[in-house]
Amino acid sequence: MDTKELKKLAEKYTPDQLEFCIRQQLEKGENQCEIVDQGDEVITALSKAEVVRELMDKGMKFSDALRELGRRVRAVYGNEEEDVKIDPSTDGHRL
Repeated sequence: MDTKELKKLAEKYTPDQLEFCIRQQLEKGENQCEIVDQGDEVITALSKAEVVRELMDKGMKFSDALRELGRRVRAVYGNEEEDVKIDPSTDGHRL
């Protein structure tokens, strides 16, 4: 999923709506969020959009929320130290 599509989902649906679509996809193999792709890819896209939307609802700009999502993904895979934090007020520069 490209950035434009992710932004569109994050702006269009609330985190609760995205979570509902994830559950629909898992249970029925389809969802109301208008994403049609292979099952795993749909769940991944909806999950990313949900996290980005939650961050945007807390006041982050889309670009900052997207960078934070990337940081979290890298942290899960161990590619970034846990103590490295990004300050959204500094346009994503590390503290």
